[in-house]
This record gives sequence, C-alpha cells and structure tokens, in this order.
Amino acid sequence: MDDFDLSKLLDKPRINIERQRSFDERSLSELSIGLSRGLDNYENTYSPGRSGLDTPASSARNSFEPHPMVAEAWDALRRSMVHFRGQPVGTIAAVDHAAEEVLNYDQVFVRDFVPSALAFLMNGEPDIVKNFLLKTLQLQGWEKRVDRFKLGEGVMPASFKVLHDPVRKTDTIMADFGESAIGRVAPVDSGFWWIILLRAYTKSTGDVSLAETPECQRGMRLILSLCLSEGFDTFPTLLCADGCSMIDRRMGIYGYPIEIQALFFMALRSALAMLKHDTEGGEFVERIVKRLHALSYHMRSYFWLDFQQLNDIYRYKTEEYSHTAVNKFNVIPDSIPDWVFEFVPKRGGYFIGNVSPARMDFRWFALGNCIAILSSLATPEQASAIMDLIEARWDELVAEMPLKISYPALENHDWRLITGCDPKNTRWSYHNGGSWPVLLWLLTAACIKTGRPQIARRAIDLAESRLSKDSWPEYYDGTVGRYIGKQARKYQTWSIAGYLVAKMLLEDPSHLGMIALEEDKQMKPVIKRSASWTC
Repeated sequence: MDDFDLSKLLDKPRINIERQRSFDERSLSELSIGLSRGLDNYENTYSPGRSGLDTPASSARNSFEPHPMVAEAWDALRRSMVHFRGQPVGTIAAVDHAAEEVLNYDQVFVRDFVPSALAFLMNGEPDIVKNFLLKTLQLQGWEKRVDRFKLGEGVMPASFKVLHDPVRKTDTIMADFGESAIGRVAPVDSGFWWIILLRAYTKSTGDVSLAETPECQRGMRLILSLCLSEGFDTFPTLLCADGCSMIDRRMGIYGYPIEIQALFFMALRSALAMLKHDTEGGEFVERIVKRLHALSYHMRSYFWLDFQQLNDIYRYKTEEYSHTAVNKFNVIPDSIPDWVFEFVPKRGGYFIGNVSPARMDFRWFALGNCIAILSSLATPEQASAIMDLIEARWDELVAEMPLKISYPALENHDWRLITGCDPKNTRWSYHNGGSWPVLLWLLTAACIKTGRPQIARRAIDLAESRLSKDSWPEYYDGTVGRYIGKQARKYQTWSIAGYLVAKMLLEDPSHLGMIALEEDKQMKPVIKRSASWTC
C-alpha cells in the first residue's frame, strides 16, 4: 500500500476526445427534457477542464455576479481536502473544530465525496477525482475481515483515513469496510457510487482511458459479481441489511430499500456503458442487460405508488394462491398507515421505501426517488409525477430547509420498535425525518432533468437564507427543518459541496450529462393493469 505511487498513473496524458456512441448509451438528442435552454444534447456535452481556478468555472461563464456564499463554500471545500504523498485524494466528512468528538468525521467517505467530486469536475479540476477513484480501487483489493468472517472481494470501503507521520515523513492509509461502523454493516452503496463517479469523470473529461484500464475494468467486475450472483432470490432487487447506505443506522430499511435499488440500477447502466466487450466483460454485459430489464419492470410495477395504485392496494384481496394472484406479495390492506391516504395527492406519485413479502414500507425517501429520476429508472411519466408530489407536498418535504431524507418520522411505539430506541434518530431528527442540505444537489439535478428548474431555484433560495449563517450544518431537525440538528456537525463537507453542485447545475445545466442517464427505450414499459386489478 505504502509503495503505491499515484504519480505513475497521473503522468499519463489526459485524452480529450469527443465521446463516441459506443461509449454513450445513446444520444440525448432523442430525449426532450422540457427546458428552454437548448439542453437536448446534455448527455453528449463535454467541457474541457479548467484546472487551477479558485472560482467556479460555471460562474465565470455567466455575466451576473455569483452569490457571496459561493466563494465561501469553495474556500470551505478546499480546506476539507485530504492529501496522500502530496496528491489530493478526497475530502473529509466535516471540518468542525468546535466538535468535542471527532469520531469518524475526519475520514474520507465514499458516498460523502461524491458531491465534492462533482463540484471539482464541474469546475475543471478532475485530478482529485481521478486520485480518489484509483486510491479506493486499490483499497478494494485489501483482504477484508469482520471478526473471523472474510468479506467479498469486490466490497468497496465505507471510508478511509490518511495518517501522516511527521517524524518518518510518511503517509499511510487506514480503511473501514464496515468493521468499525455502527452495527458492523458493510456499505452496499459504496461500490455503486464508485461506478457512477467513474462514469461522471469520464463524461466530464472526455478521457475514456481511465475506465478502460485493466484495474478499473476488474474493479467494476468485482463489484458486479457481488450483485449479480445467483442465490435464493425470487426478485431482481438486491437484498440488504439495515444501515447499509446513507441511512447507516437502524431505521427499518432492511430488505429491498429504494435507495439501494435505484443506485443498483444506475450503477448497472453506468457499468454497461464502460465495460469492454471482451471475454470477461462480455459475460457481465449479457447479465447486466437481463437484470436491468427485470429490475426496471419490478420497480416500476411494484414499488410505484400513486392515487390509483393506492386505491388498488386498499381493495386487495388476501391469501391468493397461484400465478394469477393480483396481490402478489400478500399485502394486508389494513397495514396501510393512515397518513398515506392524506399524503398521496390525486396528481403525483413516488417509489415507496421497500417491498417484500407481506410488507410495504410506504415512507418517502428522497435519495432513492431522485436517483430513480436521474437514472431513468422512473419513466418520464413517473419522473414528472415525483416532481408533482414534491410541489404538492412542499410544506412536508421541503418546508424551511431542503430536503427531508425520509417522511414521515417514526414516533412513539414505531420509533422504539423499529430504531431500537435510537437516541440519535428521534422523531424529525437525523435519518428519521431530518432535513439534509446535501440532498439539494440531487433535487436540483432531478428538477433540471424533468424540466422544472423553478423548483430547484426555490429550494436553493431557501438554503441560501440559512446555510452560511448556520455554519453549514450536516442536517436540520423539526417538522419543517427549522432547527440545526442536535448532533449535527458544522462545516459538513457534503452540505457545502451539495450547494455548489446545485448552483453550478442551475447556472450551466449541461453539467447534468455527467450524472444523468436518459431513458433506455429498449426497457419494457410497465404493463397496464387489467380490470381484474380492481375486481
């Protein structure tokens, strides 16, 4: 590990080329996203990097003066940078000098670094992103053990920490694959974010050479082999433990959480565009295509909830047997919580939190629904319906600070039973209905993709009224997100980076091409339900 030298790979000349159709899924000119700014080809947009700039390149291209918070955010983001042997390799989770306990906030988290990476890419500074991708790829090759159990070879770390020895003048790295995490859960989302970020780097720079290296090709295959392995599953969704993603504490998301399924779908599509069609890669390409078709059908059919579907579930018969069953998961209508009937508008819908035998988690989860839009897991009609829901339920999901990570909060008996009386996930706090500024970038990207930039502008205005004055908190508490979280770190890096990415996306929507995937028209559309569904 200590002998690894990033400079060897960085010395390779960056190849700026116009990306060909063989790499892209297909031209985004086939997709109308409803914007009036000529963005029909955002998937193929390529902006040469402008390294060494202290101010956002996107702002430099606009005649108007950037918001004062932008320069402050960039300063804060640069202060969070971590170096390994002189090379930047990531950003730490928070630079909160007032915090009594550092815990693991001084580490580089894979999921936390994503908005930082996007900010640097959009500003023409790709080197830190390339270094991060290579360093985490090397960490993937480490032997990973929790007690006496060896983890899968493809597992990516949740985080890593650079240790500087001033006496020996050496740098070493310590990685966490879940053995130090709360609950000892491996980060299922890390590998997916790594693949998504590799595609973003390739789209932004036009440099396909990194993704085509044997190391990156093998890294993708190792991640995919974990997800595509055959077992006892009867569903194409991915079975997960609680606390395996951004919601990294016990919150009742075990089973088939929407966040993981949406990231899984997006990572599969991203890998499909980057894998070589050689002997080893070709086998995975075939498996990915089959899984994508099954996964898109399953998610669009069984996870989707709108007024009509809610009414259908409300009228379900139970104890049906055979392949003709309508209530395929044997969901008991009496298990539908009362709040759902008021929450679901006549116009609008969303992907619910979880679906498994006799269980539907009707909670709203922001990250999963935004990723569903960006990856085109959601059909254009479903994407529009999600935005309709956000507008219709603005006071519940956005209110005074974007954006609720989940809704509604677990309270009383549900909180005790599902969270195990977690003192950090009390009602309307942290993962349990807290408001997370980092989600602003995902909301903004989803708004632009669906042609609703005015929603993003409204959310950014709310964030700008508080974030800087409140010292960039990790999250906010309360039903409307009015209070700084009771255990929230200040100067949380992904709150800072999320704001910058949202601003740059709104100022130059062509950046959307590095993180959004257009609809694959070869995916089979959801089959319309027959009249028997309401019998």
